Amino acid sequence: MSKLTFPSHPLLLGFDQLERLVERTARSGAEGYPPFNIEVTGDHSFRITLALAGFREDDLSITLEGRQLVVRGQQTDTGAEDRVFLHRGIAARQFQRVFALGDGVDVAGAALSDGLLHIDLKRHEHEDTIQTIRIERKERGN
Repeated sequence: MSKLTFPSHPLLLGFDQLERLVERTARSGAEGYPPFNIEVTGDHSFRITLALAGFREDDLSITLEGRQLVVRGQQTDTGAEDRVFLHRGIAARQFQRVFALGDGVDVAGAALSDGLLHIDLKRHEHEDTIQTIRIERKERGN
């Protein structure tokens, strides 16, 4: 007796990438920095907001790699070598956050304001269609 997992179920064809997507998402969601929110902003739109105090636009990059939205930050600590700190609790740091986007979800835009990076996403409505598949007649032996 064999155990069938969700992506390998014989009636679910073409879902073989689902397991890899779930594993990749679980690994990328383990870190806690930077904190973020995901909110619904309309019937077919979402917004990801990341708290990025101290980051400038030049310190950030947003890329779409396949169906993954990748947000990277590389904060430069210019002038810190000339300063003397009694306590240093705000460190210049780098990060990478990855969000898996579903089919039909596109990035509508991004804006940095008051230490918050807003990334707007738009989901295109999927129209259900009915398609008739023609059956070809094949001769035996072909």
